[in-house]
Order: sequence, then structure tokens, then C-alpha cells
Amino acid sequence: MSVWGKILGGAAGFALGGPLGALIGAVAGHAVDKMSGAPAAAEAADATKQIAFTIGVIVLGAKLAKADGTVTRDEVDAFKQVFRIPPEEMKNVGRVFDQARKNAGGFEPYAKQLARMFADNPAVLEELLGGLFHIARADGTVSDDELAYLENLAVLFGFDAQCWDRIRAANVRLEDSDPFRILGVDRDADDAAIKAAHRKLVVENHPDRLVAQGMPPEFVEVANEKVATINAAYDEIRKLRGIT
Repeated sequence: MSVWGKILGGAAGFALGGPLGALIGAVAGHAVDKMSGAPAAAEAADATKQIAFTIGVIVLGAKLAKADGTVTRDEVDAFKQVFRIPPEEMKNVGRVFDQARKNAGGFEPYAKQLARMFADNPAVLEELLGGLFHIARADGTVSDDELAYLENLAVLFGFDAQCWDRIRAANVRLEDSDPFRILGVDRDADDAAIKAAHRKLVVENHPDRLVAQGMPPEFVEVANEKVATINAAYDEIRKLRGIT
């Protein structure tokens, strides 16, 4: 079953709890922990993480849309692209998005819940940030307000300043984007360190690994885009350094 069916369809009963679960309940109109037939523990855990990730992107995307005070058509279209939302689920996703926008509360409780759930899998949280960056830059630029919002999220997710600098460099597409920052290495790092950093990032961000850690398969295109950015940065450094 797709993640959309799990959220608001027959399997919406995978208990999530917390602010994310409360939001699903508000949209679905019933307690989301009620269902006929309990799933196996492993299945329930996997589905719960996929649901949390998906609702997290929707909720934090809705809060992002409010960060600069405007919601553009480009941002809405980019949101649809991030998840390859099937037409028959568009209405349900819109209900979650609208509920999150109407919620007067801040984004912090949602971010903290996601940080706890994926504390052992920070690469999944990094992909979530990547999806939000994808939405933010859809209108051609990431505004200062959007960037400040995303940095606050990164802090709540537990990323330090060095990690945030690497994430930002990989997602804010500037003409002079620094490939060394994208790999998170110093310009004077030796070739072995650069190769090791590239290899580590590719392994951590491999889509199959991320799906196994709780990222929904529907999100895989953004993960592929991330790996392509990492590889492009490494190729640029190889040309600069003459690395074979």
C-alpha cells in the first residue's frame, strides 16, 4: 500500500501519536489508532516512520509557505513533484496541507517529534530538509525568511553549523556553488579525505538505504537528485585536482 493509503485510507490506524498524529486525526475526523487487525510490529514501525516523514514534509512545507508570507503556484507545483502525488490522493494531501496552514501553532513541536523518531538516521532528516529546499527554490530563489526557517529546522534536527553549511551548499544553487562545501571538506583537504567524504555521503544518501530507514519510496526522486549533486561536486573537484 502506498504511503497515501496508509495515512488516510484503510491503514490509517498505524498509531503515530504526538503533534503529527493529532494533525492526521484532525484531518481524518477520527482517532487514527483504531483499525481492524493489528499489523505486525515491524510493519507497524516501518509504516509509522513513513507516515511521520510524509506528514512532516506536508506540515513543515505548509509552515515554510508562510515563512515569507506568500504561497506561489510554483511552490505548490514543486510540492506535488516532491512526492509524485497520484491524482486521486491530491484532495487528501490538500486537506492535510490546509489543516497545517490553519494551525496557529509553530513548527517546533513537529520538528522535535521528527528529530526524536529519526535520531539514529540523520540522513533521513537531511532528505526531509532537501525536499523543503526543493519547494522553497521553486520560485527561483530561496528568500532570507525561508532560509532562516530551514536553518532553525536544521538546529532542531540536531545538525551542527558545519553540517548545515554543507546542506545549504548542496541545496541553494548558486552559480559559484562551492563543491568543497557540498562534500563538507576543506579546500586544503588531501585527495584521500575528499574521496572518503564523497564515498561516505553517497552511501548515507543512497535511496535504498534511506527507504530502509523510514523514507517513503514516493520521495525517492529527491534522494536521487541529492546523490546527483554530490557526484557532480566530486567530479568538479576531481577535474580541479586531477584526481583519477
